[in-house]
Amino acid sequence: MKRLKIIRRWFSRKFGYARLICLVLLVGIAALRLADFAPIEELRVRTFDFYQRFEPRVKTTRPVTIIDIDEPSLKKLGQWPWPRTSIADMVINLANLGAVAIAFDIVFSEPDRLNPDVAAKSMRYLDELTRTRLRELPSNDQILADSLRRARVVLGETGLASVVSELDMDLPFTGFATLGDKAGAEPRFYEFPGLLRNVPPLEKVAAGRGLLTIVPERDGIVRRVPMMLRAQGQMMPSLSMELLRVISGTSTILAKYDEAGVKSLAVRGLDVPTDRNGQLWVHFARQDPSIYVSAASVLDNTAPLDKIRGKLVLIGTSAVALNDLKTTPVSAAMPGVEIHAQVLEAALTHAVLAQPSYAIAVEFLGAMVLGILVIIFAPSFGPITLVGVGAVFATLLFGSSWYFYQAHRLLIDFTYPLLSTTAIYLTLIFASFVREQRQRRQIRSAFGQYISPALVEQLAHSPEKLKLGGEEREMTIMFSDVRGFTSISESYKHDPQGLTALMNRFLTPLTDAILACKGTIDKYMGDAIMAFWNAPLDDNDHQVNACNAALDMLEKIDALNKDREIEAQNGGHVYIPINVGVGLNTGVCVVGNMGSNLRFDYSVLGDSVNLASRLEGQSKEYGFPIIAGSKTALAAKDKFAILELDFIMVKGKKEPEVIYAIAGRLDVANSAKFQTLRNLTIEMLACYRSRDWEGALASIERGRRKDEAGALNYLYKLYEARIHDYQQNPPPEDWNGAFALLTK
Repeated sequence: MKRLKIIRRWFSRKFGYARLICLVLLVGIAALRLADFAPIEELRVRTFDFYQRFEPRVKTTRPVTIIDIDEPSLKKLGQWPWPRTSIADMVINLANLGAVAIAFDIVFSEPDRLNPDVAAKSMRYLDELTRTRLRELPSNDQILADSLRRARVVLGETGLASVVSELDMDLPFTGFATLGDKAGAEPRFYEFPGLLRNVPPLEKVAAGRGLLTIVPERDGIVRRVPMMLRAQGQMMPSLSMELLRVISGTSTILAKYDEAGVKSLAVRGLDVPTDRNGQLWVHFARQDPSIYVSAASVLDNTAPLDKIRGKLVLIGTSAVALNDLKTTPVSAAMPGVEIHAQVLEAALTHAVLAQPSYAIAVEFLGAMVLGILVIIFAPSFGPITLVGVGAVFATLLFGSSWYFYQAHRLLIDFTYPLLSTTAIYLTLIFASFVREQRQRRQIRSAFGQYISPALVEQLAHSPEKLKLGGEEREMTIMFSDVRGFTSISESYKHDPQGLTALMNRFLTPLTDAILACKGTIDKYMGDAIMAFWNAPLDDNDHQVNACNAALDMLEKIDALNKDREIEAQNGGHVYIPINVGVGLNTGVCVVGNMGSNLRFDYSVLGDSVNLASRLEGQSKEYGFPIIAGSKTALAAKDKFAILELDFIMVKGKKEPEVIYAIAGRLDVANSAKFQTLRNLTIEMLACYRSRDWEGALASIERGRRKDEAGALNYLYKLYEARIHDYQQNPPPEDWNGAFALLTK
């Protein structure tokens, strides 16, 4: 059992169950293609339809003419069927005009209802002598048969869904000879249980006879015409194939076989390729009205000579009432007789389509090669690369298939390899999705309680970030600390659990304020918090968001203090307010996973971090809870009340820094009181830095009178002390107004 687990673990790591599933899928789709599963066949033939619609066969010659029993002919000569004598006249006229051969897309399965003997029997009030003379006249069928002897005529026969009568084996049938290996795959010839033939007098004298039946495919579209099929157990040629045999002068049709089945049907001077079941893929041209001649014009000898002489003539109908309209890839209503004409045109001009026997082998090979390549390499590619490679493969498959159609009239299916490859690709994508979701759940579970939700999601979507290393980027850093926390903690010296509860009580809203403004908590240091912005997620407004977070923190602390004061009054214990100082600074830092291979934290390092910490420490000295470096303040100056405080030299740094107080939001900034105090402060700082000590003190005095709330009291006292010191001990001549902080 243990060995089995080891093998499974090795297999999962080296190969992956997803790849195994894809291999099974590849074989399964191959089996469906071999069985020619209906949806796969539908996709294939629809693609071939698109080829023909986009680039149909272009006619170079017009060897076939259709004598059309059209609406004008029916109007002139009466309803169908016409007397066989009229059909005989038509045949004679066509022969006289030079038709090479004639084929009927019509079946004369019953004796003419206008035969003289039928008239003698059915007409009333005839005397016996007239009846006798009528019976002695030749039948209309015989007259038509006599006309058939004067031309090469192929009669149409039709397949039936059931047997209506026994075949008269004394009537002629076209013979087939075979060539090649018939031991391969057995062809599935189209088969009709029954056969409807013409009346015997016509069958006996016709030069040929073939099945005119055209059967649409499952979706009702005619794409293939059986050139060799069975009807009532008898092997039969199609009408168009029989016409080709008649004009070639051969007595039999040669069926050529290969290992797949039927390869082609041949007569003298012509080889017609078919699929393995003896069907011809019709290479359709667009409907051509120019090959139609009205039947009425043939009967009244007004038919154009150039459309008859030297042509193969098909007699059929385009009349809607006679219900012989078919759907093809290029037309929604093409007369069946024109489909026979299209077959003849394509065969005689060597423009037929073919699906060679090796086509399925090519399709299988393409599907297998591409499928295996995807299984091997797809998990290693990025999504963009994978989409690009997939697009290249799809283009190559489609381009190759189109090239074979356009240049060689070969039908090579690209949809099966593409379908197979796409199915494998989607399976791998799904497996990757499931794996990533499981990995993300693990990461969220492991880190969700310790770092910000934004960072958790970043790590969940990019697990590779869970490694040592960092990157440089501009960030805004925050340090916050509770002022006088020692006094507060002493009041809980007999209640350590209460102190813990208090810490959680004020750290929670402060944390919420930071996270709500897109910040990331770096660490908690007792009652202090370190946070940063613009990592791991990009934040174009990181300075503004940090300032908003700092002001929100003060508001939340004020609300907490009000609740605690009420609780202290109700509980009868001492109330000590919580005051928070915040330092903000913006600069380039190094951010990433810091630590050892065994344990690391996502943190930030750099001089800008140190300055933020120093500024937080100075918030008590300047009397403002939020102090910001110049980059932070200047980036946020249009959205907050910004007050310049000092120009300081931090210990350990060579360059001085202008620092500011974040005194409130826009409502404060736009107030007249703040504007007045800000202007007086600017005036005071200008005098101070120009060594005008008296002017600076005067500005401070005016500021005190305007500052009714005493918001600037700490700042004024600080500058008064400095000025008095400088009056006693003037700064050096090169003094630039910067004040060196003595402590970190």
